[in-house]
Amino acid sequence: MEYKVGVISGDGIGPEIVGEAKKVLDAVGKKYGHSFIYDDILMGGCSIDKTGEPLTDGAIEQAKKSDAVLMGSIGGNTATSPWYKLPPEKRPEAGLLKLRKSLNLFANLRPAYLYEELKAACPLREDIIGDGFDMAIMRELTGGLYFGERETKEVNGVRQATDTLTYNEEEIRRITIKAFDIAMKRRKKVTSVDKANVLDSSRLWRNVVEEVAKDYPEVSYEHMLVDNAAMQLVKDPKQFDVILTENMFGDILSDEASMVTGSIGMLSSASFNDTKFGLYEPSGGSAPDIAGKGIANPIATILSAAMMLRYSFDLDKEADAIEGAVRSALKEGFRTIDIMPQKGESLDGIKQVGTKEMGDIIAERI
Repeated sequence: MEYKVGVISGDGIGPEIVGEAKKVLDAVGKKYGHSFIYDDILMGGCSIDKTGEPLTDGAIEQAKKSDAVLMGSIGGNTATSPWYKLPPEKRPEAGLLKLRKSLNLFANLRPAYLYEELKAACPLREDIIGDGFDMAIMRELTGGLYFGERETKEVNGVRQATDTLTYNEEEIRRITIKAFDIAMKRRKKVTSVDKANVLDSSRLWRNVVEEVAKDYPEVSYEHMLVDNAAMQLVKDPKQFDVILTENMFGDILSDEASMVTGSIGMLSSASFNDTKFGLYEPSGGSAPDIAGKGIANPIATILSAAMMLRYSFDLDKEADAIEGAVRSALKEGFRTIDIMPQKGESLDGIKQVGTKEMGDIIAERI
């Protein structure tokens, strides 16, 4: 099969880590008989430098013509980069917001997986970690409090600010369907997180989830209040499979889950619209301070490519091969500098490698 992949290498370490993901994808293609055709798309600071815009209309059209988009990282040092002297709508991150809106990317999926070899980086006690955990947070991305009407005004001489949290049933239904579809590819459990004891929007959310669940008899589901969910993530993270939640709750819980794994440099993510199309990217930033040094960890981007194979192309076997190759590399002791053992931990069998070396090692194990 032939797949057209839009590639946004971006800024900072973006080109380095995307290059390694493409290397691994090519290894998958060679082994399984697929062809990945890459179409380079400018976005972020590099696009500002060349076109004066963080994302052009032409770049959006390129993305729309792709089967999926693989992205590195965008942006730079906000204190020193000339990009951040520009108006907000002209800065690198504005390109990402424009792309999400243009492609109707309303669902964000961020897995949080604890590798056996990296357990020492997890801040939780060993008896809580057990044999590890593997969850994915499905966050609604384009509605809720962040996109509701807002105003700040003076009332009787006192400043007053108002933000409006609004969801309609169709917005809730489409993200819920995505969550249950993802659960069907995993362990078939959904935990819907809300604040239904207080918020009308959450009560509607809960009702729609129950309606959608009827179409997925193989998937078990439960409701959980967000304050309890925040506690359960650190008390017993292995109980979760797919966590489904609205925009603000998802923003908070996904960061909590990433820190529970101990290393954001290992975490992939994806954003979806209502088709098979997805935008796949690492959860970390552009890290301009280490750009060009060959030390950036490419694993999150490589795992994002695996997500692309699984969710946009339905190539589960090939995605399994990438994830297995990553586990093999870690088991054999290969580490980039960010996941090296901390002071006082054993270095037995551990070998520090750079960005390209890690990409080679993973590609060779496909």
